[in-house]
Formats: sequence, structure tokens, C-alpha cells
Amino acid sequence: MRCAVIGAGAWGTALADLLADNDHDTVLWAFEPDVAESINTSHENRRFLAGFSLAPALRATGSYEDALRGAELVVYATPSHHLRTILRSGGARAERGATLVVASKGVERTTLALMTTVVNEEVPGHAVVGLSGPSFASEVVAGQPTAIVAASSSEEAAERAQAAFSNRTFRVYTHDDVIGVELGGALKNVMAVATGIVEGVGLGFNSRAALITRGLHEMTRLGVALGAKPATFAGLAGVGDLVLTCTGALSRNRALGIEVGKGASLDAALHGKETVAEGVMTAASALVLAEEHDVDMPIVQMVNRILFEGHAARDAVPELMARELRSEQDL
Repeated sequence: MRCAVIGAGAWGTALADLLADNDHDTVLWAFEPDVAESINTSHENRRFLAGFSLAPALRATGSYEDALRGAELVVYATPSHHLRTILRSGGARAERGATLVVASKGVERTTLALMTTVVNEEVPGHAVVGLSGPSFASEVVAGQPTAIVAASSSEEAAERAQAAFSNRTFRVYTHDDVIGVELGGALKNVMAVATGIVEGVGLGFNSRAALITRGLHEMTRLGVALGAKPATFAGLAGVGDLVLTCTGALSRNRALGIEVGKGASLDAALHGKETVAEGVMTAASALVLAEEHDVDMPIVQMVNRILFEGHAARDAVPELMARELRSEQDL
């Protein structure tokens, strides 16, 4: 199958490499000319995924039109805040009948739309699949066993994505709860920032376990308010991705939280970083969604106060612990 991957960051590169390894004719669109050149000349993305050899058959291009030409499967793996702009700049050139797979994770700041919604709005008339789950790009490229979820309202489209990506080290499950799968992938980044803050201020495993568990509860609560199935958050796109991102040393969101927890401002923690910590932008979007749907999300509220209002990180956990006592379960 002819495949195009739009976005040559670490995750887009890993997915393109996976498709090429699965014998699909794959073209990776890179915004940065040096990234395309590095992939084409040395089979390595030295800028975003250095040290990993990519499939020799994988080709990179700086031409959006070239990437989309003839592609039956188009994968979008851009930063969430750039997705709509990139779709508007050339998404309409996608081949008729192509399946569009969204690997970007986030909630659009201005519209509060999920990424599959953004794709549906900008490139209508295509089957759209949301791809999410616990997956560090470097481990996928290294061939370490990984399992994720492909969610779509179209069973056929979800199965098409499943078949395209699956191999002996990468297992894809299908799902029909697009909202739950996407929200899980977006909100876990906010919880990873929170977990990093807890670690940064010097708290231990008890605090981290409590935060992850209550964070999952908040994610589920908002998801259900938006129409998701509660059980989705107990799966790979929920607790699976949450645990990985909150505890893994490769997590950008956790690393940023650690810096903030140690006293760095948000600007200082972001300075000089070329890769995106999606949890920062999603934190603000999640808070607005929670307020609009009257959902209590104290961890999300506290992350926003620390990141955007200068609230002292060291005061956050004591304040959360001092909240009114209640039942663990919602009534």
C-alpha cells in the first residue's frame, strides 16, 4: 500500500519507519529540509530521532503534494497546535478514498476540538482513525514490543490501520470509542506534567501513585461527560499511556514537570527545546472543557495555576491533600 506520513518528528518518523518495514511504499513529509536530507542520505533522522537506523526504503520529502500523491493511507503526526494549519495548506490533495490516521495527541486550544475532529472539519469525506496508546518513538524504532489502539467510527477504517501497522513487535487493537481514545492520549500528558512536578519538589512513590490514580479518575470523569465509554480509560489509550508517560524517563511532559517542580518557570523549562511537550497546551484546553461541562478536575486546575499563574509548586500537593474529604467513587 502507498502510505504518507505528515510530520517528521520522532513519532512521525517512527510510524513511517514501521510502515516501510512492513513493505508499504512510504513517504515521510518533513517541514525541515535538513531532516528530509538526513533521512534520504543516511537513513537517520539526526534532528529528532538520532542514533536509530531507518528502513532503507523509507523516503522523505519537503513537498506536501509529493507525499500525498497516490497515498491510500495518510498519517498525520504533527504537533497538535499545527495540525489545522497543515491540513489547510494541502490536506485537500489527499487522494479520494484515502484513510486518514491521526497520531497527533491534544485538544485544540481555540476550538477545544479533538484531533480527529480537526481532520474531519478540514478534509471532509474521508474515513478517519485516531491512533493512540503507550509508545515512545525510540522504543518503537528499536523494535521493542508495543501495543496501541486504532479507533474509528468506521470498523473497516480501523481494521485497515490495524493491518497496515501491525507486525511481530507492534500490535494494534481496534476500538470504536474515538472520544475516549483521543482524550486518553491528550489528557495523560497533563497528568505527566503533574507527576513530574511532584517528583521535582522531592516527593516519593506514594505521592506519584496517588496522583496517577486520581489523574485517571479525572480523565475518565471528563471523558464520560463528553460521551466516552468509562472502560476505554482502563485500556491502552487510558491507563496504559498514562502510566508510561507519567513514569518513563523518555517522557518530555514528565521532564518538563520535573524542571517546574524544581523551581523553573514555564518559559525557562521550555527554553531551547525543539520538541513539544503537549501537556502544556492541553492543560489549558482541558481546564476550559472541564468548566464548560461542570467536571471537577483539581489536578488539571493545579497544573494550570502552576504553569500559567506562578503558583508555587511546593504548595500544590498540600493544597490538594487538604481538599474536603469525600468518597473515592463518584455518586
